[in-house]
Amino acid sequence: MNERTRGAAVKFEGVFKNFGQVTALHPTTLDVGAGEFLTLLGPSGSGKTSLLNIAAGYLLPDGGTLRLGGSDITSVPPRRRNIGMMFQNYALFPHMNVFDNVAYGLHVRRRPTQEVKQRVLAALEMVRLEGFEARGIQQLSGGQQQRVALARAIIIEPDLLLMDEPLGALDRQLRRHVQLEIRRLHEQSRRTTIYVTHDQEEALVMSDRIAVLNSGRLEQVGTPAELYRQPKNVFVATFLGESNLLRVTVVSRQATCIVFRLEGTEQTFKIPAYPDISQQDTAQLLVRPEDFRVESDGSGLAAEVLETVYLGELSAIRLRLQSGDLVWMRSMSSPHVKVGDRIRVSWEPGKARLLDQ
Repeated sequence: MNERTRGAAVKFEGVFKNFGQVTALHPTTLDVGAGEFLTLLGPSGSGKTSLLNIAAGYLLPDGGTLRLGGSDITSVPPRRRNIGMMFQNYALFPHMNVFDNVAYGLHVRRRPTQEVKQRVLAALEMVRLEGFEARGIQQLSGGQQQRVALARAIIIEPDLLLMDEPLGALDRQLRRHVQLEIRRLHEQSRRTTIYVTHDQEEALVMSDRIAVLNSGRLEQVGTPAELYRQPKNVFVATFLGESNLLRVTVVSRQATCIVFRLEGTEQTFKIPAYPDISQQDTAQLLVRPEDFRVESDGSGLAAEVLETVYLGELSAIRLRLQSGDLVWMRSMSSPHVKVGDRIRVSWEPGKARLLDQ
């Protein structure tokens, strides 16, 4: 294990969970590397919280195996797993001050008084709450309470840190700040972390890798860049980031490229071939808003400007293509268009992607 890495690898081997006739989690195999920050991302009911609770030991799977650091802990009770847990509501003790809240896990483990003091002060310094030891929980802001909960979770030096939507109660501005704080702390400690959220921006900002779940199934696992640029299906493409999907018909397949035609037009376009490209005759072309560009040489697709939105450093432009598709284009520098203009647009071929219907 790298000297900077604190934590153990986690392996879910075909774990699944049913609640009566409802399958909450289909058989799932997933590896989390030692020191990795993995986010479970998906809508409500996707199975992400069930998977997290299986890791914590609060939920026993109906089948499969869970390994932590190579050891089978599937049936090990939560108290015997060296795991730190951080909940959405923080679960802080209102009758204790900051020091005692953070020290709680060490007191349960009967650590010496001087060691407890040293480790609490070090944990509070890590989360930038030096001098807050005597404060009551009700005297803290939401962001400060969140950091107390984080200090309490990491002070026991867990093999695995679990976070269940811990930023859900924070306002948008504070949430962004705390996202970066958690990422900074992770870079310092490299503690194995599994983080649950339904917020795509949060997942992109914080994660080493993201596991996307839908209806109890694991759809795709990869780095934020891999999932954004190389989604395996329409669900991942639309759930992670803004997307435009255009219906196309494949005209021919060549060794290095695919030739296709947008439905509703006679124009053909090429896209570079890649190993898992759609093999169907009809597909959907994924074009991210930032990958559209205005053409001045008469090439590309004819489009009508329906709406323009000024976003400060960005301009968002809604278009109706000649195929009839409605799309959004985003540009760092305004292309100087206005509602009613007729323009021609294209996209960066290397960034567009064909997906199965």
